[in-house]
Order: sequence, then C-alpha cells, then structure tokens
Amino acid sequence: MIELGIFALTWQSLVMLGIGLLLIYLGISKNMEPLLLGPIGFAVILANLPLTGITGESGLLYVIYQQLIATGIVPLIIFLGIGTMTDFSPLLANPKTFLLGAAAQLGIFLALGLAIILGFDLNSAASIGIIGGADGPTAIYAATRLVADRPEIIAAVTVSAYSYMALVPIIQPPIIKALTTKKQRKIRMGTMRKVSDIEKIVFPIGVTIIVGLIVPSALPLVGMLMLGNLFRTSGVMDRLSDTGGNALMDIATIMLGLGVGFLMVGNTFIQLETLKILLLGVFAFAAATAGGTLFGQIYYKLSNGKINPMIGAAGVSAVPMASRVVQKMGQEEDPGSHLLMHAMGPNVAGVIGSATAAGILIGLLG
Repeated sequence: MIELGIFALTWQSLVMLGIGLLLIYLGISKNMEPLLLGPIGFAVILANLPLTGITGESGLLYVIYQQLIATGIVPLIIFLGIGTMTDFSPLLANPKTFLLGAAAQLGIFLALGLAIILGFDLNSAASIGIIGGADGPTAIYAATRLVADRPEIIAAVTVSAYSYMALVPIIQPPIIKALTTKKQRKIRMGTMRKVSDIEKIVFPIGVTIIVGLIVPSALPLVGMLMLGNLFRTSGVMDRLSDTGGNALMDIATIMLGLGVGFLMVGNTFIQLETLKILLLGVFAFAAATAGGTLFGQIYYKLSNGKINPMIGAAGVSAVPMASRVVQKMGQEEDPGSHLLMHAMGPNVAGVIGSATAAGILIGLLG
C-alpha cells in the first residue's frame, strides 16, 4: 500500500512550504536574487514534502549538499565565476580606496561580538558575523568550515546573507543619509586614471601570493577569485573566462540553491536561534555600511572635501549593487554626479576584504 505524504505533514513542514513559496515569489515577482532564491525556494519545497526520500542518504539533495556544499567546492567555483566578472580597475586606479573596503568589514566583528553576548558559541558567532561582509559564497564557505555539525546555522546564515544582499537598495540609503550631509552627497569626483593591461594582469597574481603568505586560510577563496580575474584580464583566455562566468557559474548556482534548500527542513530550521541569526544579519550588514561610510568621512576630511564619503558604504561585498546605490543617491542630489566607478573601488576591495576576514576566522577557529 502506498503511504500518502499528506498524512505525514507537520506544522513545521507547512511553514517551510510557505517559506519556499515566499522565496520563489521574491525571486520572480520582486527580482530579488532570482537566480539563487528561485532554486533555494524550490529545494525548500522538495525537502519538506514528506516520504519522498530526496533528503535521505541516497537522495539527490543530500548528495549535492554533502559532496558539493559541505566540501566547499561550490562556493569556491562561484568565487572563480565572480572573479571572471569583476573589474578591479577602479581599485587599481585609486588604491587608497582599499581601506574603505577594509573598514566595511567592521560589521563582521561587531556582529560576532553581539552574537556571543546573545549566547552563541564562538564558531557560530563567527559564522553569523560573516553575513556583514554581504558576500553569500564567503558566508557559506566560512559556515561550512566553522559549524559543519550545525546545518541549521549554515542554512540560516545562507538565507540571511543572500536575502540582505538582495535588500541592499533598501537597507543602505537610510544609513548613508544618516551619516552624511546633503552637501557631502553632492560632491562630484574627478575622472579616474587609466589602468594598464600589465597592472590588471599582475594584480591577481600578486594578491594571490601575498594572501597565501600572510593569511593562508583565506587563499582558497581569494585564490579562486584571482584565478577567475586572471582569465578575464589575460586577453588570451576568453573561453575560460566565458565558461567560468556563465555556464560553470550557472551550474554552481543551481547546485548551491539545491544544497542550501536541503538544510531548510522544518524541524531543524524553525527555531528561536534562526530568528536571532536573521536579526543579527541585519545588524551585521547595517554596521558594515556604517563602518565604510564613517571611514569615508575620514577620507573626506583628509582630501579637503574632494572625496564623497558615500563611496565608503560601497565597501561591502555586494557587487555591484552597493555601488549602484551610491551612484543613484549621488544623482538624486546632483544629476551630473557620476560616482559609480569611484564606488566600485571600495566595492571590489570589499570582496577581497570579506574573504580575508573569513580566512582569518577560519584560521583561528576552524
């Protein structure tokens, strides 16, 4: 006799089915990270339908998670893809903006401290703090290294990281406005210098060597990012760059969505801890935005008012969403202002910064 799954549904399963539908709705209707929220939402539905066996040890979702997510393979492949799509020229044209990307990592460590105060152990707190980097693959990679035995933490961290990345245009503007004046937001910045092809090629190689020698635990993330960027900048590896940034990236994103959805099972995901992580994620991201903006104020003072402090808010890793927020806010104050490329400097620096911060925490605690 075939057992009907409807009789095995629990209230937790029903709630998670609703969450899965919500994620799909946000992805499709609101265009919020649709390439990830769509697969995650559908995988949540698959994982919470009872008696299917899809989450069992021989089930598809279980295998994907164990072999591709828990091992860190998929987040690293995604970082390679990000590297092929990232232009580091704005950072190379104005290297001092790297410090703005570093300052935005403040949110990671403030959230880590608050998580400890709220009762999380050190490894879980570090995983939660990485949400402040606003970099989904980094958050997943760090969590799988730090709390491999706590799948509910990994799931909550992942959902938080990607959800708040999608909410960048909503979360950042009020914080930026609170920490800058109308006069500062109107500041126009000059044309950036042209970066040579040699600089673009040397940069990923140099960063890889430096990070490998100083923060070895960050090398898997940074190294894959820089390898992808070398594909892009070399001028002779276009096929590899195209594959890494398109087909391979799409496959990895699908696998990531299915693997994360596997973790979001009602009886483990619906906990008070999950709500705490979601709230801490908002705090981490807000603190990161504030940290970058406040450091931007220092640059504003040191430059005698020539640097728009808003570009510091782009120091989070949400590329290019954070830069677009700064561009839009600048043009709202002055339609002739063009801050996008200036904001991209700290923005791409934030990608390196969050990966390095994650590597440091993994090295200390992993």
